[in-house]
Amino acid sequence: MPRFKVYLEYDGTRYSGWQVQKNAKTVQGEVMEAMKTVFKSDIADFQGAGRTDAGVHALQQVAHLDVQTMLAPEIIKMKVNEKLPADINILEVEKAPKTFHARHDAIARSYLYQVSCRRTALGKRFVWWMKDELDFDLMRKTSLLFLGMKDMQSFTDDDPKEKSTKILVERIQMHKAGNLILFRVVGSHFVWKLVRRIVGVIVEVGRRKLQLEEVEQMIHSKSDHPARLTAPPSGLFLERVCYNDERVAEELQPVMRI
Repeated sequence: MPRFKVYLEYDGTRYSGWQVQKNAKTVQGEVMEAMKTVFKSDIADFQGAGRTDAGVHALQQVAHLDVQTMLAPEIIKMKVNEKLPADINILEVEKAPKTFHARHDAIARSYLYQVSCRRTALGKRFVWWMKDELDFDLMRKTSLLFLGMKDMQSFTDDDPKEKSTKILVERIQMHKAGNLILFRVVGSHFVWKLVRRIVGVIVEVGRRKLQLEEVEQMIHSKSDHPARLTAPPSGLFLERVCYNDERVAEELQPVMRI
């Protein structure tokens, strides 16, 4: 059975995350239903590189697809896109080795988070609007505390007994783009809500409601404070999934200017 590598983008606003769930509309579920219509059969396997949360978007999600078909990759892309809702789009389909696994073979993932410094009518679904003035330099100093291998159990709801909460954060970039403050977080893998809580804590320092010393304590000992500061999903995008020798670009660009 052939295996394909599928690149997708989506606006996650209407969905309860990526992964298929009973009695919930999800991105994976919508794509699989469209594929079943195109292939006129069940899909043997369709797995993404990561499970984005409810309301979270993707600029480039990657999945592998196993299905018995004679259709060429470009025809699969065209036919499935015709069946998909407007807020999900297949960017590319490629033939892949049978050993390729979208999640296990990924060597790095990057997430982009957008904070808006002004109220916006057009970009509301894709930003977190922060009314308070933010100290950009102080936030940048705070971001450095998260770099390296850390036990991030205070920054996730995952159970450390079931799943390792030790995460290597390779890079955190911050950039001003007009009325936006952009965050990029790069790591080998991520746990549930990690990026949103990192951003939420950094922004709270930028609002001068939290001290650097308090953030260090949250990182080095169990705390429920980050959970109360979780940034909303609207501003978060799965930006890139890297394989083999691929690397996340240095340049940081907003999804849209506001």
